[in-house]
Amino acid sequence: MKPKILTTLTTYSWSLLLRDTLAGITVAMVALPLSLAIAIASGAGPEKGLITAIVAGFLISLLGGSRVQIGGPTGAFIVVVFGVIMEHGYDGLVLATLMAGLILLVAAYFRAGNLIRLIPEPVINGFTIGIAVIIATSQIKDLGGLQLAHVPAEFLEKTTALWAARDTLSPAATAIGLASMVLIVVFRRLAPRLPGLIVAVALTSAIVAVAGLPVETIHSRFGALPNSLPVPQVPDLSFARIVELLPSALIIAFLAGVESLLSAMVADRMIAGQHRPNAELLAQGAANIGSSLFGGLPATGAIARTATNIRAGGKTPVSGLIHAVTILLVMRLAAPLVGYLAMPALAGLLLLTAWNMSEPHKWRGYLSEPRAHQLLLLLTLVLTVLADLTVAIGVGVALGLALRMQTRHVPASDWSDPER
Repeated sequence: MKPKILTTLTTYSWSLLLRDTLAGITVAMVALPLSLAIAIASGAGPEKGLITAIVAGFLISLLGGSRVQIGGPTGAFIVVVFGVIMEHGYDGLVLATLMAGLILLVAAYFRAGNLIRLIPEPVINGFTIGIAVIIATSQIKDLGGLQLAHVPAEFLEKTTALWAARDTLSPAATAIGLASMVLIVVFRRLAPRLPGLIVAVALTSAIVAVAGLPVETIHSRFGALPNSLPVPQVPDLSFARIVELLPSALIIAFLAGVESLLSAMVADRMIAGQHRPNAELLAQGAANIGSSLFGGLPATGAIARTATNIRAGGKTPVSGLIHAVTILLVMRLAAPLVGYLAMPALAGLLLLTAWNMSEPHKWRGYLSEPRAHQLLLLLTLVLTVLADLTVAIGVGVALGLALRMQTRHVPASDWSDPER
């Protein structure tokens, strides 16, 4: 349960502080546009993404069991958050996030961190690809500047509505969105250590502002962003509301635990380290409780941001603390500038995020998997897209564990490195 920061501070030095500072600022510039885009795609205000990155990101680094883990809002939560907000309102999401944090604390107390390997990898891959499909579909409207009064939540109805609105496609919005995607890819290829996400989104958004293009921005849709954190408050804890939101809280806790431990495992392989899984669960629980008290979103360890932190030279959890403080300073000092970011640019960013989540370089490998694994992946994917994430995870995990019991001689999953 001991946080890694207590271990690393015993041998801390000024040179480590310099490395962590540079890495923290770099990863903050990556996390800033991602946090905004994820919050908007989740059906929340953009400021909720910043709040989550600041509060949850700070607590995950302060209390976590990984040296280099970076936490905050992630794409894996978009589908769940959107569904909870639509069904229970934003106050329902806040309560579900608080409950999820408490569930994670209980899981940490009972040392459930090592149980991650019991979850079949095809289930993880299936619902991750399914989430990626839903995220990509949800961004088509903003990428093309389509005029839709209401976008249905169900996948089939949404695709039908988007197709019906194809005549309202905005050439300016589409050009800005595609240009952002091209720039992000170019920066990743040519300068992977630099925060290319914020540079690409900022450049295309600057073109919108200077040229006066008819393209929607954060400010034009949501108004001015706040420049400070809200006052923390406890949500309504009525028994009926708790029972109503328990299934959503369990799914949020499950996703937070799985995503954070997967991210920590990937980080271990990149730095030849070893994380403390139960300390990581403890940190995720505290982070989600903290985020909910400030009205933020669910949070977890973020694989892409953690990898960025490592590549930028981050060595200890201090880089994660600096990342959170940097985003807070941007919120305090540059909130009006953030409001100029173009919606198509953020949509393009999320489309690439969805593509990376699906890990297309592994698709061919899935064809060589056992037939049972292929069917399990496909079933989880289809249920995620067409039914519900709760159903998909429940059915997938149940069938996966049944298959594992049937073939007990098969060792636990040897997890491949996710790059989402």
